Amino acid sequence: MGSQVAFSGLHLPFDEMVNHHQDVESSLTHYFSHVSHQYTIHLERYSKEKLRFRLSENDKSTIFTLLAAVEAAFRIDYLQRTYQRKKDKLSKAFRALHQQKGSRASLEEDILSAWKEHTSVPAKLIGDLRGAFKYRHWLAHGRYWTPKLGQKYDYDSVYELTETVFKSFPFMSVR
Repeated sequence: MGSQVAFSGLHLPFDEMVNHHQDVESSLTHYFSHVSHQYTIHLERYSKEKLRFRLSENDKSTIFTLLAAVEAAFRIDYLQRTYQRKKDKLSKAFRALHQQKGSRASLEEDILSAWKEHTSVPAKLIGDLRGAFKYRHWLAHGRYWTPKLGQKYDYDSVYELTETVFKSFPFMSVR
C-alpha cells in the first residue's frame, strides 16, 4: 500500500486539552457571575440557564477533542507499528491489516479488534471506548437523532476514560 502517512505533529497533549477546558469553564463561570460587569447586561433570570448551556457545550467540545486525540493515538500507533515492522503479535496483525486496508483501517472494527485479540488490554476498556466513539459520532454528525448509547457521557466520564486509555495502552510515539 504505497507511501507512508506524514505525521503533522500538531496533535494536542492530553494535559493541554484538559487545561483549555478548565480555562474556558472558569471564564464562563466568571462571565456569568455577579462580579462580572457583564452580569448587569444579561437578564439575571437567564444567566444560570445560559451558563449551564455554555458549560454543557464546552463539555461536549472538549469530549469531542479528547476522543479525537484518542483516535489519533491509536492510528499513529497502528501506522508506527506497521512502518517499524515490530515483531510482537499486535504489530504483525497490524501489518497484515495494513496490507489489506492501508491507512484506511477502521478504528473500531479493525484496530480496536486487533488490540483486543492480540494484547492483554482489558476487553471492557475496549468496549467502553467503542461506546464513547458512538457518542463522538453523534456529536460529529450534528446530534440530529436520539442516540442509543447504553450510558450517559459527560466530561468527567470521558476524561477518566481518556486518562485510563493513555495510561493503559502501550502506544508507540511519533518519530
